[in-house]
Amino acid sequence: MPSDGAKLAKGGRTFWFRDAIIYQIWPASFKDLNDDGMGDLQGIIASLDYIKSLGVNTLWLSPMYDSPQVDMGYDISDYQAIYPPYGTMDDMDALIRGCHDRGIKILLDLVINHTSDQHRWFKESRASKQSPKRDWYIWRPAKYDAEGKRHPPNNWRSNFNTPAWTWDEATQEYYLHLFCPEQPDLNWTHDECRRTIYQETMVYWLEKGVNGFRVDTVNMYSKPMDFPDAPVTDPGAETQPAGMVYCNGPMMHTYLKEMGEILERYDAMTVGELPNTPQTADVIRYVSAASNELSQVFQFDLVDLGRLPEDIMQGRPFELPEMKRTIDKWQRFTDGNDAWTTAFCENHDQARSISRFGSDKTPDDAVESGKLLALLNTSLSGTLYIYQGQEIGMTNVPKTWGIEEYLDVNSINYYKSVEERTGGDAKALARALSGINSYGRDNARTPVQWTSEANGGFSKTPSTKPWMRTNDNYTSINVAAQQGDEASVLNFYRRAIELRKRHAAVLAKGRFELVDVDDAKLFKFVKRSQGAGAGGEVAFVVLNFSGEEQAYQVPDEVVGGKVIANTRLDGGKPGVLRAWEGRIYLA
Repeated sequence: MPSDGAKLAKGGRTFWFRDAIIYQIWPASFKDLNDDGMGDLQGIIASLDYIKSLGVNTLWLSPMYDSPQVDMGYDISDYQAIYPPYGTMDDMDALIRGCHDRGIKILLDLVINHTSDQHRWFKESRASKQSPKRDWYIWRPAKYDAEGKRHPPNNWRSNFNTPAWTWDEATQEYYLHLFCPEQPDLNWTHDECRRTIYQETMVYWLEKGVNGFRVDTVNMYSKPMDFPDAPVTDPGAETQPAGMVYCNGPMMHTYLKEMGEILERYDAMTVGELPNTPQTADVIRYVSAASNELSQVFQFDLVDLGRLPEDIMQGRPFELPEMKRTIDKWQRFTDGNDAWTTAFCENHDQARSISRFGSDKTPDDAVESGKLLALLNTSLSGTLYIYQGQEIGMTNVPKTWGIEEYLDVNSINYYKSVEERTGGDAKALARALSGINSYGRDNARTPVQWTSEANGGFSKTPSTKPWMRTNDNYTSINVAAQQGDEASVLNFYRRAIELRKRHAAVLAKGRFELVDVDDAKLFKFVKRSQGAGAGGEVAFVVLNFSGEEQAYQVPDEVVGGKVIANTRLDGGKPGVLRAWEGRIYLA
């Protein structure tokens, strides 16, 4: 990776995000201070000292805007108001101040591909074909077949397993929504619409003091406006997956450069959600410092490991060499250019990483694999992201939960689609439920487990029922139980983050080199700081992704180096790792 100094390309940009360690909060599930069963802004404010104690320096707050909550706040009805159960604008101002007083920067979610259908813009757009805001959204006439039957403009399927077009009876046209029907897509080709988006959703909050944005579905704003059909990859289905058609449209980079000019004035960072962009050269266009578009993006290859492309709620056990190649690709794609990358394995849209990539078969396995994944992520180059509960080793929900416990619209739609396709076949529905348990978003959205009291101490009063069922393992996995335990996942995260800061040149910004890619049990890699070999540092990371003891050899260049991190306190035997154990050597 090139040096930071080479990238101070323009104006007031300081590239502070390259040293950011970011903690993501899902407001509904973080902490309920007013005792109504729903997380709130005051609960976050009361927990800021805990957040700071982790060693993080940036907070990412998932949507807290006013919303009907069809998609947990990603359907925004007012960008300049707070969802009342979360609090007030005064609470939001206090949270921004509270973060800054502690030296913590704050990011908000920027959700501007679509709005809620309850947003005033869409209500006006929907009122009539003559509305001044009609073209702020994407409306198209129906198609009719030879029998006169009405059909949508094309065969696109939404991201939530429903048709991407909804018929509006009043105005006799379809509108596009790449997500729920209640999330109509904005028309970014309309100049006034686009300028208003920038002013009301970006400038407004930057003036309030936020330091940047996680940008939702960042490559979907520009669609091919002739709306071609997607290739048929799901034979027999009325709609087809269309992500490779509607992502990365012809005007994407123009729009992002417009946004970049605004962000630069505030030295604000962005991290974009960039699906359906597999080629590294295409990603570099988005995150090159010289292009002044996005600071960095999330690539989902890692969290998609094992998932079936034709049915993302189903999968197979991943193989460790797959993980290695995936991480290698996105660690090294910045070599020789001015781009930047990210390191993460959890967020609000993903199942818990211990259940996906480690083992939750026993409590001991969960603890050890939680620390193993912590060591992996804190050793990777790029901006580091940690999702709430990840730092205490929260896991997927029990496999015994019924479908009624899952609240996410994507999981509900998926289950219904299987039910409709199979006529309610019991085996098909059991398979669907198993898939939701493995990959569903609800796994990450259960309330944070603070204590062993009822409902994990999520609310002020333990008897208060939370909005969503707490994971059954809260009695053993919780913050209070781990605070004073040096062998806990929580305290390991604190040590690993501190180590990452102390050796940032090699761990957070060093060059990544895989070792023994085909080893199916051990994940080994070397990190080299800038100038390694001439006074720089070299680190060797070795991680046992298995439930059995594994032997390893230290590379010659690191022989004699010091073990600076071990997931187990007793240090173990040289050259041997126990189940789910990891170490870092430094020379």
